Amino acid sequence: MKLSARDHELLKLHYAWPVPYNQLARLLGNNNGHKYLQNLSQKQRTNLKMKLAQLSPIPLLDLLLEKGIIPIPFTHPDYPDQLKQLIDPPAVLYTKGDPSLLKKPNKVAIIGSRKAGDYSINAMDMVVPPLVQHGCVIVSGLAKGADTMAHQAAIRFGGQTIAVLGHGFLHLYPKENAELAAIMAKEHLLITEYPPYHPPAKWTFPMRNRIISGLSNTIVITESAVKSGTMSTIEHALDHGKEIFAVPGPIDSPLSLGPNKLLDEGARPIWNGYQIIESLVES
Repeated sequence: MKLSARDHELLKLHYAWPVPYNQLARLLGNNNGHKYLQNLSQKQRTNLKMKLAQLSPIPLLDLLLEKGIIPIPFTHPDYPDQLKQLIDPPAVLYTKGDPSLLKKPNKVAIIGSRKAGDYSINAMDMVVPPLVQHGCVIVSGLAKGADTMAHQAAIRFGGQTIAVLGHGFLHLYPKENAELAAIMAKEHLLITEYPPYHPPAKWTFPMRNRIISGLSNTIVITESAVKSGTMSTIEHALDHGKEIFAVPGPIDSPLSLGPNKLLDEGARPIWNGYQIIESLVES
């Protein structure tokens, strides 16, 4: 992994202050960066300068690579073009596994409730195989429920999958997905915008949802309540102009309210993966 001087600068800056690129760009190689620092509180300025001073002599890239972590700064040629379109793109993507999956042209996000059950499993058994056969990469968030099912379905049917995490690699949430995460770190791809030390928090998961949407050509929702983290990903997808497919659900299930509401608002119903393939070909 080769980084330019600008890549190294961004990596260290982000490691010290893990915020999106739009907040860091004004500090990169900019003699007027100190003017932007004046917008920060005295405590923020002091902490940032102290952390940068501590990081200055540290071979950060080498340390990350020793841990199997490949960082891809916004300024690096391998950074995904799709994420550059975001208002607040990740400044650095920390990756474990096969980063070439980010270059695959067709990526489909499959998301849903942490409480998703057999209905979602059955839906994925119908949706995922055609996607895998046509080389689509399945993207999700490694959360309990539908996210886990999506990753497992991609692997089960011989496909490739990307998990977007809401924390750094020294943490794992949920812990019961440790085995799945280990498999994906070897044969698929884990990515996060947070440095390894960064813990999970309530706000980090809604933030990662914009990455799930940003990376994907289209979004599939299986089961979900109307108010949920899943629907936050849908909001990002609408902002990004992504096509949304929803699995119609039984009207007596609370977890059908989310997808059924989206169908009422114009999302496309889905019952097999070929519908997505046709949509990708048309676009």
